[in-house]
Amino acid sequence: MCDYDNEIDAIGLKCPMPILKCKKGLNSLEIGQTLRIKTTDKSAKKDFEAFCRNTGHYLISHKIVNKISTFYIKKN
Repeated sequence: MCDYDNEIDAIGLKCPMPILKCKKGLNSLEIGQTLRIKTTDKSAKKDFEAFCRNTGHYLISHKIVNKISTFYIKKN
């Protein structure tokens, strides 16, 4: 479990909405702060990996519990 500064609930949303909500959540943070986002989108892992790779943000961790993926992303 990581500390986080903001949380986004994207459970039940399909691509591209989790990424769009993530981007909005990261925009509200300062550099170095962490966003936690939860989603049930099955393609979320590859989507968030690509998003972080393309934007320079850092994917700290990812876990799946009861079909809910939780991502911790550090704003860079």
